Amino acid sequence: MREGFTIVDKISIPSDYAAVRKVESLIDKVCGDLGVQEDFYGNVLIAVTEAVNNAIQHGNTFKNDLEVHVSIADKSDEFCFSIKDQGRGFDFNHLPDPTSPENIEKENGRGIFLMKNLADDVEFEDNGAKVNIYFTK
Repeated sequence: MREGFTIVDKISIPSDYAAVRKVESLIDKVCGDLGVQEDFYGNVLIAVTEAVNNAIQHGNTFKNDLEVHVSIADKSDEFCFSIKDQGRGFDFNHLPDPTSPENIEKENGRGIFLMKNLADDVEFEDNGAKVNIYFTK
C-alpha cells in the first residue's frame, strides 16, 4: 500500500463465499463513515467483492483453514481496500484480455478487468497474493 494511508478497519474471513456478506457489511460501514458518494458505492462494492471472491477461489482454493484478510486505509483525498489471501499469488502481468474475441464468451476471467475499470487504481503485491484497490473520495 502506498505511503500516507491510515488503517481504519480490518477483518479476516474464512475462504467461504458465505463469509463475503461480512465484507459487504464492512464496505457499507466504511463507505458511510468516509462519506463516499452514493454514485461510487456500487463501484467499490463490485471491485472489492470481486477481489475477495478471487482470493477465496484462486488464492486460497476454497480451503476453509485459510483466511482472506481485508483492510481499509484512509487518506485525505482517497481510500484503499487491501485484500490478501494465503496463496502463492499469480502472474498478474500476463492476464488474458477478457474483451478479445476468443475470451468474450468465457464465464470467467473478468474479475481483474472489472476491478481496474471500476477503481481509480489497482496494484498487486506479494506476487499477486495481495491487491490494493484505490478510490478517490
